[in-house]
Amino acid sequence: MDPTMNNSPLEFNANKNKPPMPKTAEELNISNENKMMNPGFGMGPGPGPGGPGPGLMDDQGRPHHNYQTTMALGHGDMPPPGNMPNNLDGMPGDMMMAGSMMPQQMGWGPMNPEPPMMMMTGFNQGFAWNGPVSNNIPTKEVLTFKSSVLIPPPPGAPPPTTRDQPMGCRTIFVGGIPDACTEEILREIFENCGKIGSVRLSKKNFSHLRFEQEDAVNKAIYISGYRLKIDNKDDKANTGRLHVDFAQARDDQYDYECKQRAWQREQRHRQRLAEERLRPPSPPPIIHYSEHEAQALSDKLKGDDTFMKASQVLMTWLERGDCSKRSSNTFYSLVQTCNSHIRRLLTEKQQHEEEVLRAKEKFKQQLEGILRQ
Repeated sequence: MDPTMNNSPLEFNANKNKPPMPKTAEELNISNENKMMNPGFGMGPGPGPGGPGPGLMDDQGRPHHNYQTTMALGHGDMPPPGNMPNNLDGMPGDMMMAGSMMPQQMGWGPMNPEPPMMMMTGFNQGFAWNGPVSNNIPTKEVLTFKSSVLIPPPPGAPPPTTRDQPMGCRTIFVGGIPDACTEEILREIFENCGKIGSVRLSKKNFSHLRFEQEDAVNKAIYISGYRLKIDNKDDKANTGRLHVDFAQARDDQYDYECKQRAWQREQRHRQRLAEERLRPPSPPPIIHYSEHEAQALSDKLKGDDTFMKASQVLMTWLERGDCSKRSSNTFYSLVQTCNSHIRRLLTEKQQHEEEVLRAKEKFKQQLEGILRQ
């Protein structure tokens, strides 16, 4: 192209022969963080302890795969664990990788320097617990009575199943009873759980026991699964595996409902007492207007002790509208009586205030005379 025939504007390189632009504060912070994560992090060739250079390029300009740099950046081609150099006192590459990555994954690090009590068995094999294993399962023992013996079930036997406990349950069902079992033997076995109220023994190898307290039922359930042996005999008529379960009896339900109703009545009574205690007192009843009551009220308005109640009765009569054309003269006299009594009280109040002022002045003069002496 002929330069003399080119009419396009000239373009210049504005950054030519100029010093590099300074880094911003954000770029400096990112650079410092990278240096803290990897002290050998760099973008150019240079000597390093682990190879020809810690940067991303070697001396020939080829990309250099540094394991620390790759882990710090979080990307790149990571060398396989088996080919990693054995830098940690002869530890193989896969173990070094597991040791360098697992602390951050398992939750221990600078905030929790002590790792859990685990044994590392390999990167692909997981961890195994070497501590003791506690077993707090209670063991059942043989229960010996006067005429029978209860043998516990084997340790590996499944626990016996029970139904949901009814509300207020005090009766239990006992199944698997041998033919030679009697009511005395059942009382002897279950009397340690609580006081027994009644025992109903059936001919079909089961019975119902009713306790007097509800907490005795939970203690009796513990015997479920035991094998009963009577008189130390192993025949079928004298042995049997007991099954104890909750029973739903009408008497228990009725007693529970009676207790609930009594408790509700007590709660209502207490609530009513609390409401009455917080309720403001009712005003006293006001008598109805009549000529006789008006004459008696006039006498009460003149007394100092009965003036307050009498004035309240007069105000109530006026609010009710008892003042009519026929009784206007009576109300006028009552109002005049009330007014005169109030004026008399105000006069007495003024006299008392003047006496108090004179007493204060006299006390002040006497105090000044004492101070002068």
